[in-house]
Amino acid sequence: MTRYFYDKRMREIFWQAALLVGLAGTIILIVRNASQNMVNAGMASGFDFLWRTSGIDVSFVLTNYTPDANILALLWVGVANTLVITFVAAIAATLLGFVIGIARLSPNKLLAGLAGAYIEFVRNIPLLFFVLFWYFGVIAALPGPRQSIGFFAVAFLNNRGLTIPVPTDGTAFRIAALVVLAGFIAQAAIAVWAKRRRDATGLIFPVWASGLALFLALPALAFGIAAALSSWDVPALRGFNYRGGFVLVPEFVALFAALATYTAGFIAEIVRGGIQSVVKGQWEAAYALGLRPNRALSLIVVPQAMRVMIPPLTSQYLNVLKNSSFGAAIAFPELVSVFVGSALTNTGQAIEIIAITLAIYLALGLAVSGFMNWYNARTRLVTR
Repeated sequence: MTRYFYDKRMREIFWQAALLVGLAGTIILIVRNASQNMVNAGMASGFDFLWRTSGIDVSFVLTNYTPDANILALLWVGVANTLVITFVAAIAATLLGFVIGIARLSPNKLLAGLAGAYIEFVRNIPLLFFVLFWYFGVIAALPGPRQSIGFFAVAFLNNRGLTIPVPTDGTAFRIAALVVLAGFIAQAAIAVWAKRRRDATGLIFPVWASGLALFLALPALAFGIAAALSSWDVPALRGFNYRGGFVLVPEFVALFAALATYTAGFIAEIVRGGIQSVVKGQWEAAYALGLRPNRALSLIVVPQAMRVMIPPLTSQYLNVLKNSSFGAAIAFPELVSVFVGSALTNTGQAIEIIAITLAIYLALGLAVSGFMNWYNARTRLVTR
């Protein structure tokens, strides 16, 4: 027995098992106490409430949800809105962050100073301020529906959102989306072929030219043809507001702008630090080969800097996902607002609703982390 006590591996197994048993016991104790308290208070438990009729009106819906649907459909509305705002805000924040981070390293003192001032301002201001600023300071300052800012007499911007025309039948646009997706796949294949050709022969293929054609010309042509072949539901002013079309609610615009501009400040510092982590000799070697500064940055410096940038970028993308819950402050119907807010108020199933919400955020966070870890493994430097 003494031999096992002094064995390092056996001690590790013992303490890990003890920790797991203690954790399981704590969880069981909490669940039993919560269940007993619910019984004493006369509260129902279980997940049957998900199939009750919701009766909750949602201002921004990307699914087929109606108030006559069940609460499970309401949950999906919150998940879909959270995913959409997270995706578009993360992309915008990445693009803006890369621009500001590179500008921070510019030899132009004015440009570098403006970028630095923006970064310092953003990193020292709470996100809630950004959300409220964009919602009350920018969106609410827009004119009313009767004084809307019109775009070609088909789209209208006012303090109630951006109203745009929508096709009555989306078949042509679905086909156009498939064509654009095929173009993106073709561009990816061209980029891989061009890299292998450059590594083997030293010849550079103008990938940017094919990218302009497949990323700009092809989508414009495909969606232009789809627009010409489709019939449209054009919004029109009736009474005190516009009717018809699709309304991009001001809450969505404000939350998107807040998440993008706020997260961009942190990403800019990540980009700056990643670029500065590449030794100066790499720049000099690129210039010695005749590469221009922009080519040296895109072909030599940024690929090496990505190994430093990806881990903190993962944290920022997770922050965008979690910070989307700030939409509850301006009544944007994301997951927390519609499920933890409206559904919890209607049903009173606090423990179940909070548990489901936590599980969804955990699953989405693990998915983001898993994808970024996979991308990190694919782009890491290969050394001997």
